[in-house]
Amino acid sequence: MQRPLADEIRPKTLDEVVGQRHLLAPGAVLRRLIESGTDANMVFYGPSGTGKTTIANIIAEKTNKTLYRLNATTASLQDIKDIIADVGTLLAPGGVLLYLDEIQYFNKKQQQSLLEFMENGKLTLIASTTENPYFYVYSALLSRSTVFEFKAVTAKEAEPAVLRALQIEKERSELPLEWEEGVPLQIATSCGGDVRKAINAVELLYQAAVPRKGKLYLTSGDASQVSQRSAMRYDKGGDAMYDIASALMKSLRGSDPDAALHYLARFLEAGDLITPCRRLLCSASEDIGMAYPQAVSIVKACVDAAMQLGLPEAQLPLAQAAVLLATAPKSNSVSAGIAAAWADVRAGRTGDVPRELQNVHADSTGMEREQGYLYPHNFTGHWVEQQYLPDTLKSVRYYQWGDNKTEQAARAYWEKIKGKEL
Repeated sequence: MQRPLADEIRPKTLDEVVGQRHLLAPGAVLRRLIESGTDANMVFYGPSGTGKTTIANIIAEKTNKTLYRLNATTASLQDIKDIIADVGTLLAPGGVLLYLDEIQYFNKKQQQSLLEFMENGKLTLIASTTENPYFYVYSALLSRSTVFEFKAVTAKEAEPAVLRALQIEKERSELPLEWEEGVPLQIATSCGGDVRKAINAVELLYQAAVPRKGKLYLTSGDASQVSQRSAMRYDKGGDAMYDIASALMKSLRGSDPDAALHYLARFLEAGDLITPCRRLLCSASEDIGMAYPQAVSIVKACVDAAMQLGLPEAQLPLAQAAVLLATAPKSNSVSAGIAAAWADVRAGRTGDVPRELQNVHADSTGMEREQGYLYPHNFTGHWVEQQYLPDTLKSVRYYQWGDNKTEQAARAYWEKIKGKEL
């Protein structure tokens, strides 16, 4: 049986690893650790297909420890106990190197079972995860490990691996194999930083090739089909989703409509309407606020229309909302004001509601005094001087006027009515 192409092409040395130069370039910390035959516990964090398993295999070959592999999605506590039982026996005389893939799926008890043996050096752990380890890995285990972040591989870095894979298929093929110029780069670009995905695309492309005139010819059209929709990383509820949501919000705040449309399109491609709708609605109040108060109602209408239409038509009202928010004047006076007020409440700085503002039910308790509330509509300009904040906070200012046209017009209006500078 023929080995899968991705397995056959897997690098055997650090110099063959695609990408991760920040970790593996000569003189880099991880490379020095590996070359010294380290026994350090490590957590490899990053997207799939970026070399985490490959580097763990290379480390295993440089140690005298017996290599065990577990995948946390299917492994149990008994699997860990079985591995630990081999420590110090003829099966693992030099200790155990455990490569634990997808550690985020292990619960706290399963992770804790490793600690004692990590502490005495009988077990070296290399764990990998596609999620942020500081959220998913038990703190005591993290404190005994060094975290290394793996980054998505660029198209330029992935292209040589694609060419190697094509060459292997060419050597395997019974018929002469050729490909259109640009196919390797096309596959490398479409893999979204996942080298394994790119190699799998090469394998599928070869298997789907139709013999013509006594040879196999790989076309750009076929390459596009086998790698379609693969260039984007998206895992609902995972780091990628939150990164894209953050990028969308910051692009709206930064008044960049092109970036806003780009990140919105990534959500649309993933079929996720809920997340961008929440970000758009939030930005309308957080970043535009009083500079253009109508934005929130317009965005709400766009979101409602999108949810009724569904994809693909939902792209239109959501794109309208994104462009509106990105090009609207900005003010964070609303978000800054409520944040300051809420901080005081959380800190216990509240105080009694002024008697003048209390509900009139207090006047029927038999302990009432004159409430003294002044009804603003009975006065010129619909305003009268009156204390509204509790005594302990009466001089506090939470809301600061923004420097946009709308808020400055409102400020000028109330300065005239109140007869003082605000």
